[in-house]
Amino acid sequence: MKFTIILSLFVIGFLPFIFENSFAQITSGGFGQSPFERDYGDVKFLDAYFGTLNKKIEVKGGDSNVPFTVVFANVGTQDITGIRGQLSLPFGFSSSDGPGSVMFADSDSNSLAGENFHLTFFVNIDKNTKIQQYPGTAKVDYSRLRESGVRTAFANFDFKITGDSVINVKAIQPFLTSLKTNDVVIEIANDGTGQISGVDIVATNTQTELASTSSSTTNIENVVILESSWDVGNIDAKSKRYLTATVYVPESLKGDTLRLPLSISYYNAHGDLQQVSKIVDFYIKGLIDLTIFNVDVIELSGTQMVIGEIINEGNQDGLFGFVSIEPNGDSNIKPSTQFIDEIEIDAPVPFNVPIEFDGEPRYGEHDITITVRYKDSTRDEIFLTQDQTITVTEPSNDNEDEMDPTMIIIPIILVLAAAFYMIRRRKKAQIEAN
Repeated sequence: MKFTIILSLFVIGFLPFIFENSFAQITSGGFGQSPFERDYGDVKFLDAYFGTLNKKIEVKGGDSNVPFTVVFANVGTQDITGIRGQLSLPFGFSSSDGPGSVMFADSDSNSLAGENFHLTFFVNIDKNTKIQQYPGTAKVDYSRLRESGVRTAFANFDFKITGDSVINVKAIQPFLTSLKTNDVVIEIANDGTGQISGVDIVATNTQTELASTSSSTTNIENVVILESSWDVGNIDAKSKRYLTATVYVPESLKGDTLRLPLSISYYNAHGDLQQVSKIVDFYIKGLIDLTIFNVDVIELSGTQMVIGEIINEGNQDGLFGFVSIEPNGDSNIKPSTQFIDEIEIDAPVPFNVPIEFDGEPRYGEHDITITVRYKDSTRDEIFLTQDQTITVTEPSNDNEDEMDPTMIIIPIILVLAAAFYMIRRRKKAQIEAN
């Protein structure tokens, strides 16, 4: 037993003298014959993206025939020519020539030593492709000038499906009123599939901007806008942000369409600064400014009526006007309405609404609500309400057959005066006859 153990230890100790030492290592050029690791060469990968050489573009699933550009640098000491590329992308991307076709691209010219060159492929994107980063591989065949044979370079890279950004703007309330200050809310929507960031918005052609420009493209220069720039920040895909402004519109723009131009700058998913121009339209309505005054109760032909006047201090007539009275509290006055037609701006408009009771008349003070209902130039219905306390008195005697005593006394006096005159005249005639 001891002999066996000693022999085993001897064999283990003697093995290193028989075999060479061995270590894990890779040979020059990478992991075996992998195309993704190479020695120093003439071509170096710089960038890969959807778009052309001078402009990156946003893409989404379902886009077809989209340019895909790969940029290289000729880092060798000699010019290269005959540049031809082949692109390999993962599942979900295919050549614009059709499924199963190889994606090829040729460079239009030679590449001088130390200069960049690019290859542009055309790709179809499957509609189910998600917005994320993907791996890709490019193969470049080229030849050195004054050298026969073809060299090959490989490049592994990552690229991304960004989604697209679609900017839309609209006014939440597209109507402004002249001769007053309007609180405006504008919706900024990203209806695309890619996020945008660093959104800044400037209202152009305003009075402030025109101080440094020579002309205007809209009638916005006649309007006072207290806020003209907004820092909105990020807007996610399929989401909205809102900005507010305080706008004063002069009377001269009544009935016109106000066009508010907005310059919107933002960074897309590539990190490139973009700038778009949008216009928000508003319709300028006239001002209808009503006041109810001189409210009272009078008796007319035995019927008590709520009377008053309405004055319009705006610059546009109110249309299809109605005046209603409704009881408040414990009042038992019946609701009633009177049509008053147009409420003009040049004179007070009177109203008189008969008072009727629900049940037995109750005299004294009553709390009522007076409502003026009318429409503006856009046919929107508007209500003006005013709470009022009125006093209803008991009506006078309604017996129309009973005559006023003065109506009897006056004729009697006239008859007596006439009789007295006739008697005096007769006596005078008799005296003269005698």
